[in-house]
Amino acid sequence: MTTTPGAPASPDEPTEQIDLDALRARYARERDRRIRPDGAAQYRSITGEFGYYAKDPYTPRTERAPLTDTVEVLVIGGGFGGLTTGARLRQAGVESIRMMDEAGDFGGTWYWNRYPGIHCDIESYSYMPLLEEVGHIPAWRYAPGEEIRRHAVAIAETFGLYRDALFHTRVTDLEWDGETDRWVVETDRGDRMRARFVITSSGTLTRPKLPGIPGIETFQGHTFHTSRWDYGYTGGDQQGGMDGLADKTVAVVGTGATGVQVIPHVGRDARHLYVFQRTPSSVDVRDNRPTDPAWAASLRPGWQRERMENFLQVVSGEPVETDLTRDGWTSTARLQRKMITGALDTSVSDEERERIDELVDARTMNRIRARVDEVVDDPATADLLKPWYRYMCKRPCFSDHYLPTFNRPDVTLVDTADHGGITRMTEDAIVVGETSYPVDCVIFATGFDVGVSGVVSGTMPVRGRGGHGLLESWGQGPRTLHGFYSHGFPNLFHLGSLQNANSVNFAHILLEQAEHIAAVIAEARKVGETVVEPSREAAEAWVRTIRETAHDNSAFQAQCTPGYYNREGSGVRGGSSYSPGPVAFHRLLEDWRGDRLHEVLGAKP
Repeated sequence: MTTTPGAPASPDEPTEQIDLDALRARYARERDRRIRPDGAAQYRSITGEFGYYAKDPYTPRTERAPLTDTVEVLVIGGGFGGLTTGARLRQAGVESIRMMDEAGDFGGTWYWNRYPGIHCDIESYSYMPLLEEVGHIPAWRYAPGEEIRRHAVAIAETFGLYRDALFHTRVTDLEWDGETDRWVVETDRGDRMRARFVITSSGTLTRPKLPGIPGIETFQGHTFHTSRWDYGYTGGDQQGGMDGLADKTVAVVGTGATGVQVIPHVGRDARHLYVFQRTPSSVDVRDNRPTDPAWAASLRPGWQRERMENFLQVVSGEPVETDLTRDGWTSTARLQRKMITGALDTSVSDEERERIDELVDARTMNRIRARVDEVVDDPATADLLKPWYRYMCKRPCFSDHYLPTFNRPDVTLVDTADHGGITRMTEDAIVVGETSYPVDCVIFATGFDVGVSGVVSGTMPVRGRGGHGLLESWGQGPRTLHGFYSHGFPNLFHLGSLQNANSVNFAHILLEQAEHIAAVIAEARKVGETVVEPSREAAEAWVRTIRETAHDNSAFQAQCTPGYYNREGSGVRGGSSYSPGPVAFHRLLEDWRGDRLHEVLGAKP
């Protein structure tokens, strides 16, 4: 029987009585406690006097002479987006590929983030791309960070991507040379190289951010960000064993996805841990376990593609015969479409669908809040750890170790909601309201400048035909075809979530994008075209498609507790993605490659 995961319960199914009006009122009160007038400006970027927070603690920088050569393809970014693009280009016969990254090696997010307890929260069999091509089966259902990082390295080795790679290198200028049909690329290492095609996959979870706490610069103890973990100070490794914290009082600031993973380890190893929380995460059961050898031995060629596509179909609301993953993500598929769109249940009216969705959401969140009471011994602490918001207001978390950590006598939860966050820092303490908490070390689990790539932020200036700037041409909003390329900027491709379709398994999204870009470049090489560029009309038509199909979830986000999804409560603009969802988008791309790929080949200014 074909089923749609995440479908509502039968009307005859017994369920607890839920007062939606009372729940909405509680959610609104909890949101209002956390709203700050400065919105996203409450954070500061890792620049200027705080630039040292972004330095690479893992790989020494090696000096080299500037390059002035020419390559066929330059891929900017060594995470899974860049790696899968490089791999598919190599499979398409492209030999001249240069990979470039600001980090000291491949891995992207998984290069930078090496904190204790780090794991993927998507099942590793679907999350880690190119497993069959590399010949690897993850050791755990939800793989630890070091295994994922090593897999990234293995992809690079398998496809020869180290051959011409440049690390610790940042692009400072991209300019199109119309006479040679090449991009002129300048970097912070003095390079002035050329490339026929440039592909940007610089990621959005690599640039850490800090809270703008008054007095943060006066603190005299030790500090670092979780994405640049200081094992020289803490000792241990990603499994824990941080004996350097045995005599330290430590503060962890932040209880999002990173904090949920790292706090159990710091709580176990530090003399005392203070956890500073503004908003609790929803924390459901993880149930991680080693990979079953018998299951691994039963796999047949094509198994990973089948599993990845099945997961994407389930969370996108597409009908499937079987849910191959059956985990916390696939069981809440219906709720995810408040943030990540896809197929909708059209068997009921919009009003009835919203009512059912809200009831399913309420039952899910009631269960998650009840779990807090079941696990946490102290009622007052349990109350502070309960998430009062809709399920997809924040990225859901999964852990079997986070909540029990607060039963330890040497772990103290400090809730900052009624004070607008941490009040200030002094030379030796964190202050919330009028209470001071002396600490030896502060670990910031405060996330990243999400969605801010070098192209979007302007730190990687791009000038296309006639010297026109990309951001200038996007003054009224991005103008792309399928999110990948823009008129006036030939042979420049973008990977990411701009004007296409997204999903919780972003590694799969990047793989599909990599395959599309590689196919376009391969076809251009096959027919002897030197320029890939959409017409102005094609880009404008796609922008209209986005606007006409877009699902505006700004009203939903306005009701949410502040976070990076809704720019800390300051609001978001709806309508930036292809709302029929990723499955439909990938079908659209496949059809386009078959019928209309010629539209971007041999374009004239």
